[in-house]
Amino acid sequence: MQISVIIPTYNRYEFLKRALKSVFTQTYQAKEIIVIDDGSTDKTSLIQKDFPKIKYFYKTKGGVSSARNLGIKKSSCEWIAFLDSDDEWHINKLELQSEFHKNNENVLISYTDERWIRDGNVVKVPKKYQKIGGDIFEECLSHCFIAPSATIVHKNLLDQVGLFDESLEVCEDYDLWLRVAAKNHIGLINEKLITKYGGANDQLSMKYWGMDRFRVKSLEKLLSLEISDKKLIKQTLVQKYKLLLSGAIKHKKGKEVKDYENKLRLFEG
Repeated sequence: MQISVIIPTYNRYEFLKRALKSVFTQTYQAKEIIVIDDGSTDKTSLIQKDFPKIKYFYKTKGGVSSARNLGIKKSSCEWIAFLDSDDEWHINKLELQSEFHKNNENVLISYTDERWIRDGNVVKVPKKYQKIGGDIFEECLSHCFIAPSATIVHKNLLDQVGLFDESLEVCEDYDLWLRVAAKNHIGLINEKLITKYGGANDQLSMKYWGMDRFRVKSLEKLLSLEISDKKLIKQTLVQKYKLLLSGAIKHKKGKEVKDYENKLRLFEG
């Protein structure tokens, strides 16, 4: 099983070195490691001197989705493993996932459990992020509990569902996993095989308010696809519209108030 590792990065030189070390120390080695520098202005361009075996590509800043998508297009292997530059893998992550897929040839995507560190401290992962495998479309509707750094996916699956949506500033992973889970079984290796670090003020999850604004865009897109669970999608949309309407009223955002009131009338009328 040959694997391409894709690492998008932006101004994360020191973190990127930590991420790459975790790839090179794996008990199962990837065939190629691709770093996509999404317009960094720090010392990220030096990373190829630190790790001569990587494939390094610089591009004009366009967001994490465009960086991942470029990495997919540059990759030569059938299997893709994503790793965010501020995360790291545990030493046997690729080994356990490769074993899983050798024993489950019809499963084209898997992910693992994770450990969280916030501001240097290990924190308990909230219950709503508990990992489950199988046919998990309904569970994926409310929020995203699959970390890109935990996943391995076959290119054939990406050919079927499409790549990351480059129009979404955030929640691009939620959007892709929903399209995957709508028609595919998702494998789970129920061990903590990655560490996710948080606390930086410039992380995308810290940058945007009202993350459900981006999730509803994904849910609205799903309604145009041939999916059998559209009733569940509409129920989730109504819940999110109500939450967003409440927030818009609280913050006196008149245009948003009207928009969400109109959408609720459409779905509940």
